[in-house]
Amino acid sequence: LAPLVPPPETKDAFIKMASYPLIKHTDMESEMRTEAMEICTSAVEKFPSNQEKSSQLVKDLMDKKFGAPWNVVIGEYFAFEVTCEVKHLLYMFCAGTNAVLVWKSQ
Repeated sequence: LAPLVPPPETKDAFIKMASYPLIKHTDMESEMRTEAMEICTSAVEKFPSNQEKSSQLVKDLMDKKFGAPWNVVIGEYFAFEVTCEVKHLLYMFCAGTNAVLVWKSQ
């Protein structure tokens, strides 16, 4: 079977193709998930080369919107195992290869 979309030839072409947010795993309610996706996407787009600033922005906005304490990891090529509250976990990709992990702990 031939792929429906031909694979991108360069890394820039891949990033352009994968610029939309892609959720890999979540257990959030739909309203919270939508808000969290918008917050994460806007933070990564606002600080594309500074993952520390974008992580801090996501944390501050999530703490303000949904109550503290939220934890955020933004980067490329990482694995994770976290303990979190039920229905407070989001793992997504946005802006190409940036992975965003957001979870609330007690």
